[in-house]
Amino acid sequence: MTQRRLLVLDDEPEFCEYVRTVAEQEDYLVETIQDSRKFQELFESFDPTLIVLDLVMPDMDGIEIIRWLSSKERPIHVVLATGYDPRYAIMADKLAMGRSKNLKISPIAKPVRVDTLRRILQKTQQSGEETR
Repeated sequence: MTQRRLLVLDDEPEFCEYVRTVAEQEDYLVETIQDSRKFQELFESFDPTLIVLDLVMPDMDGIEIIRWLSSKERPIHVVLATGYDPRYAIMADKLAMGRSKNLKISPIAKPVRVDTLRRILQKTQQSGEETR
């Protein structure tokens, strides 16, 4: 079985550590980053199977990251987390669908409950086994 690798990009360190704790219990190898400008470099070196991405960040927002991810040739699953109006996540999903067939977006509202996060991680793990 391939090691599941989760990359978390969020400007809130507490949220990153929360996701790390839950994901490691689901057997994910986890890297977190708060600096959206350094995300691309870490993405390339870590090669995640799943990304948890904050939609609203100070330097580069989630929409810009999604645009960049949509240029990738391999399948990428992004859990898009937002504490703002959930319509932002829906717009980001539509943007991704229009730009790439390889990019799948799953929106999630903050605050994220442990059981909800576990369910998403488990579901992504199962679907990832089918595509890799």
